[in-house]
Amino acid sequence: MHVMAGVLLDTDGQVLLAQRPPGKHLAGMWEFPGGKLEPGEFPVAGLVRELREELGVEIDLDRAAPLIQVRWNYGERDLLLDAWRITAWQGTPRSVEGQALQWRWPPAIQPTVLAPADREILKALCSGRPVRL
Repeated sequence: MHVMAGVLLDTDGQVLLAQRPPGKHLAGMWEFPGGKLEPGEFPVAGLVRELREELGVEIDLDRAAPLIQVRWNYGERDLLLDAWRITAWQGTPRSVEGQALQWRWPPAIQPTVLAPADREILKALCSGRPVRL
Protein backbone atom coordinates (compact mmCIF):
# COMPACT_ATOMS: atom_id res chain seq x y z
CA MET A 1 0.00 0.00 0.00
CA HIS A 2 1.38 3.42 -1.01
CA VAL A 3 0.53 6.15 1.52
CA MET A 4 1.28 9.86 1.13
CA ALA A 5 2.03 12.11 4.11
CA GLY A 6 2.27 15.89 4.19
CA VAL A 7 4.70 17.45 6.64
CA LEU A 8 3.21 20.94 6.84
CA LEU A 9 5.71 23.40 8.32
CA ASP A 10 4.42 26.79 9.41
CA THR A 11 6.50 29.98 9.42
CA ASP A 12 7.54 29.32 13.05
CA GLY A 13 8.87 25.85 12.18
CA GLN A 14 6.03 23.89 13.76
CA VAL A 15 4.55 20.83 12.04
CA LEU A 16 0.94 19.72 11.91
CA LEU A 17 0.02 16.35 13.42
CA ALA A 18 -3.30 14.52 13.14
CA GLN A 19 -4.60 11.90 15.55
CA ARG A 20 -5.75 8.53 14.22
CA PRO A 21 -9.50 8.26 14.87
CA PRO A 22 -11.17 5.57 17.00
CA GLY A 23 -11.89 2.35 15.14
CA LYS A 24 -8.98 2.75 12.70
CA HIS A 25 -5.65 0.97 12.67
CA LEU A 26 -3.35 2.58 15.30
CA ALA A 27 -6.28 4.56 16.76
CA GLY A 28 -5.19 7.35 19.12
CA MET A 29 -1.66 7.63 17.76
CA TRP A 30 -0.49 10.81 16.03
CA GLU A 31 0.70 10.99 12.44
CA PHE A 32 1.57 13.38 9.67
CA PRO A 33 -1.66 13.96 7.67
CA GLY A 34 -2.29 12.13 4.43
CA GLY A 35 -3.62 8.83 3.19
CA LYS A 36 -3.64 6.01 0.67
CA LEU A 37 -3.25 6.51 -3.03
CA GLU A 38 -6.20 5.51 -5.18
CA PRO A 39 -5.56 2.91 -7.92
CA GLY A 40 -3.62 4.51 -10.79
CA GLU A 41 -3.18 7.81 -8.96
CA PHE A 42 0.15 9.64 -9.23
CA PRO A 43 1.77 10.22 -5.81
CA VAL A 44 1.79 14.03 -5.92
CA ALA A 45 -1.84 14.08 -7.09
CA GLY A 46 -2.72 11.79 -4.19
CA LEU A 47 -0.95 14.07 -1.73
CA VAL A 48 -2.87 17.10 -3.04
CA ARG A 49 -6.18 15.19 -2.86
CA GLU A 50 -5.57 13.77 0.62
CA LEU A 51 -4.64 17.13 2.16
CA ARG A 52 -7.63 18.80 0.52
CA GLU A 53 -9.97 16.08 1.84
CA GLU A 54 -8.43 15.80 5.32
CA LEU A 55 -7.43 19.42 6.05
CA GLY A 56 -9.30 21.59 3.53
CA VAL A 57 -6.08 23.12 2.15
CA GLU A 58 -4.56 23.46 -1.30
CA ILE A 59 -0.83 22.90 -1.19
CA ASP A 60 1.61 24.92 -3.27
CA LEU A 61 3.58 22.28 -5.20
CA ASP A 62 6.36 24.78 -5.87
CA ARG A 63 6.96 24.78 -2.09
CA ALA A 64 6.72 21.00 -1.63
CA ALA A 65 9.64 18.57 -1.75
CA PRO A 66 10.20 14.89 -1.00
CA LEU A 67 11.45 14.32 2.55
CA ILE A 68 11.62 10.55 3.07
CA GLN A 69 10.15 7.27 1.89
CA VAL A 70 9.64 4.70 4.63
CA ARG A 71 8.98 1.03 3.94
CA TRP A 72 7.13 -0.42 6.92
CA ASN A 73 5.38 -3.64 7.85
CA TYR A 74 2.56 -3.51 10.39
CA GLY A 75 2.17 -7.30 10.41
CA GLU A 76 -1.08 -7.45 8.48
CA ARG A 77 0.01 -4.84 5.93
CA ASP A 78 3.10 -3.59 4.14
CA LEU A 79 3.26 0.05 3.23
CA LEU A 80 5.41 2.62 1.54
CA LEU A 81 5.00 5.88 3.40
CA ASP A 82 6.01 8.74 1.10
CA ALA A 83 6.44 11.97 3.09
CA TRP A 84 6.77 15.44 1.56
CA ARG A 85 7.84 18.66 3.27
CA ILE A 86 5.31 21.43 2.53
CA THR A 87 5.97 25.06 3.41
CA ALA A 88 3.12 26.85 1.62
CA TRP A 89 -0.59 26.21 1.20
CA GLN A 90 -3.86 28.09 0.74
CA GLY A 91 -6.48 27.93 3.46
CA THR A 92 -6.25 27.22 7.15
CA PRO A 93 -5.75 23.56 8.04
CA ARG A 94 -8.83 22.30 9.83
CA SER A 95 -10.18 18.91 10.82
CA VAL A 96 -12.48 18.09 7.91
CA GLU A 97 -12.81 14.43 8.97
CA GLY A 98 -13.14 15.08 12.73
CA GLN A 99 -9.61 14.06 13.74
CA ALA A 100 -7.75 16.01 16.43
CA LEU A 101 -4.99 18.29 15.08
CA GLN A 102 -2.06 19.97 16.78
CA TRP A 103 0.92 22.11 15.78
CA ARG A 104 4.19 21.05 17.41
CA TRP A 105 7.89 21.92 17.16
CA PRO A 106 9.62 18.77 15.86
CA PRO A 107 12.19 18.50 18.70
CA ALA A 108 9.32 18.60 21.24
CA ILE A 109 7.46 15.64 19.71
CA GLN A 110 7.83 12.44 21.71
CA PRO A 111 8.37 9.68 19.12
CA THR A 112 6.27 7.23 21.15
CA VAL A 113 3.07 9.22 20.47
CA LEU A 114 3.56 8.79 16.72
CA ALA A 115 2.55 5.82 14.60
CA PRO A 116 5.73 3.73 14.24
CA ALA A 117 6.36 4.53 10.54
CA ASP A 118 5.84 8.24 11.23
CA ARG A 119 8.70 8.15 13.74
CA GLU A 120 11.07 7.79 10.77
CA ILE A 121 9.58 10.94 9.25
CA LEU A 122 10.26 12.78 12.50
CA LYS A 123 13.89 11.58 12.48
CA ALA A 124 14.36 12.81 8.90
CA LEU A 125 12.70 16.12 9.72
CA CYS A 126 14.90 16.70 12.76
CA SER A 127 18.04 15.74 10.81
CA GLY A 128 17.31 18.47 8.24
CA ARG A 129 18.41 16.23 5.37
CA PRO A 130 16.14 14.75 2.69
CA VAL A 131 16.30 10.97 2.86
CA ARG A 132 15.04 8.43 0.33
CA LEU A 133 14.99 4.77 1.42
